[in-house]
Amino acid sequence: MIYHNPVLSGFYPDPSVCKAGGKYYMVCSSFQYFPGVPLFESGDLVNWEQIGYVLTRKSQVALEKVNSSGGVFAPTIRYYDGRFYMVTTNDTTHENFYVYTDDIYGEWSDPVTVEQDGIDPSLYFEEQHAYFMSNGTDDEGRGGVVMCEIDIASGKKLSRSVCVWQGSGGRFLESPHLYKINDFYYIMAAEGGTEYGHMITLARANDIWGEYTGCPYNPILTNRNKAPYIIQGIGHGDLVQDDEGEWHILSLGFRQIHMWLAYHTLGREVFLTPARITDDGWITAGDGTTDECYELSVDFEQKPLKEYTFSNTDVNKDWCFLRFPVKENYQLGRDGFTLRGGDVTLDTADGSPTFIALRQRGFEFEMSVTVDIDAGEAGAVMYMCEQEHYEAAIRKRDGGYEAVLRLNIGGVHHEQSTVPLSGGSARLIVRADALNYRFYVEQDGRESPLGFGQAKYLSTEVSGGFTGVMTGLYAVGENTAKFSDLSIVYKN
Repeated sequence: MIYHNPVLSGFYPDPSVCKAGGKYYMVCSSFQYFPGVPLFESGDLVNWEQIGYVLTRKSQVALEKVNSSGGVFAPTIRYYDGRFYMVTTNDTTHENFYVYTDDIYGEWSDPVTVEQDGIDPSLYFEEQHAYFMSNGTDDEGRGGVVMCEIDIASGKKLSRSVCVWQGSGGRFLESPHLYKINDFYYIMAAEGGTEYGHMITLARANDIWGEYTGCPYNPILTNRNKAPYIIQGIGHGDLVQDDEGEWHILSLGFRQIHMWLAYHTLGREVFLTPARITDDGWITAGDGTTDECYELSVDFEQKPLKEYTFSNTDVNKDWCFLRFPVKENYQLGRDGFTLRGGDVTLDTADGSPTFIALRQRGFEFEMSVTVDIDAGEAGAVMYMCEQEHYEAAIRKRDGGYEAVLRLNIGGVHHEQSTVPLSGGSARLIVRADALNYRFYVEQDGRESPLGFGQAKYLSTEVSGGFTGVMTGLYAVGENTAKFSDLSIVYKN
C-alpha cells in the first residue's frame, strides 16, 4: 500500500515511538497545553489513534504562568521489562523527569527527577542497566550529548555525566536517542535547529560510552535543500523496526502554506520515512530526504481525517486547555459545551483563560458552531499564541448583541468588523484554506461575512515558538456561554 505524509497532521511535534505487545506507541510535545504529552497507539505506524495523555494531574507537571512554547519539551517513550516510561523536560522549570505505567491505558506515576541538565532526554535499557541521555553539559562542563547511568527506581545517578558526542557540526544539537543494533551502539540526534535547516545525524561506537564516530553520510535525513517543496524542517526523529523487520524513522516536519511562501501554521507534524541498515553498518533513510508518499509491503488503508463534532470527540483524549483549567468553568458533554467566562483573556500567560481546543489538522476546512450567550463575550478562535490569534465572537453591548471579528497580531488588537444581531444566539463559521481564514455569522437563516485574516500571521515564522494553530472555543466576562452543533470538516 502507498501511504501519504504526514501520518499525523497538526501540532504534534517531537515524536518518539516504542513497540510493545504487537502495537506501536507514540508521544509528542505539548508545551503549555494541558493535559500534557498526547499519547497515541497504532498497529501499522501509519494510522494513529490518540488513547489519552501522559501528564493528567497537577502533581505531574508545573504549568502555572507558562507562556507559549514553554513547559513540556520533547518526550521520549520506552518500554522495558513490562513497564512504559516517558521522560521529558519542563523547560520553564529546567527539570528533567520521567513517569511510568504498567497499563498504557491507565494513569502514569508522579514524576521522578534526574539531576542532569539539558533538554530532550531519552532512556536506554540494557541488561538491567538504565542510561539517561540529554543534550546539555557534563560534569566537566563539556557540552553535547551527555549520558549517565541511573537507578531507574529513584532517578539517582549511578555514574558521572559524560559528554559522549558533540554532533556533526550543525547548530542546536538536540534530540539524542541511543540504540543497539547488531554490534554497534548508535546515537541518532538532530541538528540545524527545528526550522528550515533541520536534519537528523548519526554516530556509532562499539562501546556504550564511546568513542562515537560520526556517520560519513551525515545528515542521514533532511529536507533543508529540497526546494521548491512543501515538506520542510524534517528532523528530531526516533527509529523503530516493524514486524516485517523493516526499519523506519518517525520524525517531525512541517508543511509550508504554499510552495513559494515560507510560512507554516499547522505546527510541526509527524512524518514516516523508511530506513535501512547499509552494508557497512550505518543507517540511512529515504533517499536522504522525506517525500510525500512511500509504499509499504503490507496491505491496509490509510484512514482520512474525520469530521470533528462534540459527539464523536472525547474531552479526555482529543481536547486540551491552556495551562491548568479552572474546572468549574467547564461543563463538557457529547451534546455541547457550556463555558463560564472570567477575567483571564486569551492575551495573557498568567492564569488559564476559559478556552478549550482541538489542533488544526489541515489547511482547508470549515468550522461552525452555534453560540448562545446572555452577557460578556464568547466565540471561536484560531489560536497560535498570546500575541497572535483571530477570534469571531458574539458579545453583549449596552445596545444589544453583535458579532465581532478581532485580529490580534504582534500585540495589535484590531476589530475588523461588527454585525448587529437580534439576540444572543447565532452560528459562527470559519472557512479556511492555506492562505486565509474567512469568518461569517449566521442568524435566522441569513449569513453575513465578518472578514478574513491571512494565515501567515498565525505562522511560526511570524509568531515564533514551537506550537501550531489550535481551533478553539472560549468565553470571557461575567457570562455563561453555551456551544452546540459543532462541526469541523477537513477537505485535504
